[in-house]
Amino acid sequence: MKAMILAAGLGTRLRPLTDDRPKALVEVAGRTMLEIALSRLRSFGIREVIVNAHHFAEMIVGYLRKNDSFGMRVEVSREDVLLDTGGGLKKVAPFFSEGSGESDQPFVLHNVDVISRIDLARMLQSHRENQSLATLAVQHRKTSRYLLFDKQLQLCGRQTEPDQRKEMVDPACPAHALAFCGIHIISPRLLTMMSEEGAFSIINSYLRLAAQKEKILAFVADEYYWSDLGKPESVRQAARDAKKWS
Repeated sequence: MKAMILAAGLGTRLRPLTDDRPKALVEVAGRTMLEIALSRLRSFGIREVIVNAHHFAEMIVGYLRKNDSFGMRVEVSREDVLLDTGGGLKKVAPFFSEGSGESDQPFVLHNVDVISRIDLARMLQSHRENQSLATLAVQHRKTSRYLLFDKQLQLCGRQTEPDQRKEMVDPACPAHALAFCGIHIISPRLLTMMSEEGAFSIINSYLRLAAQKEKILAFVADEYYWSDLGKPESVRQAARDAKKWS
């Protein structure tokens, strides 16, 4: 099983921590976000990862080289222009078809600036049992942007705060608002179904495909710790939380 870590963002919300480094190399309790994400993936048996990079990309390359990629095969996809989540994934599609039998294996897509204890093995099991195109980790919590799901946990729209503006796949759908955790398990056939070009959000692809009755399902992860490391204070809080696990 393979994975991609999304790490190309500018990290503007993390300033001044990102004034001289990419957000992937901001430290939480003495470990970089990138190391934490890689270690998390490795603990679930993943050994091959691709990381996209834009801001201070060479620092990420040097960091991985210095640390021998933490015992994994880690490639870096440099983006001269930011491609967003969907464009970044589409650019590296060949990575997921390399190797015997790999083209049929689901893979993980993971934001570098989230830290969690979500059980990826359970999430993968749910993905396989439901034969999903994509499975998205979500929680019941407050956020500025929600994904909307029906009673069967099928994606049916999105909603932004504070204006409550909704974009629905099916206007008649009785939707439940859930907060996305930035962790996906994806079937590789999605890669040939992304017709969008250039820079685009993968959520746009998900909504279009959900409208075509493809299975884009939620994995509700309320029981697991999760934190968005988007601001300096959240990094400090995650460092305090990490002491509880040591």
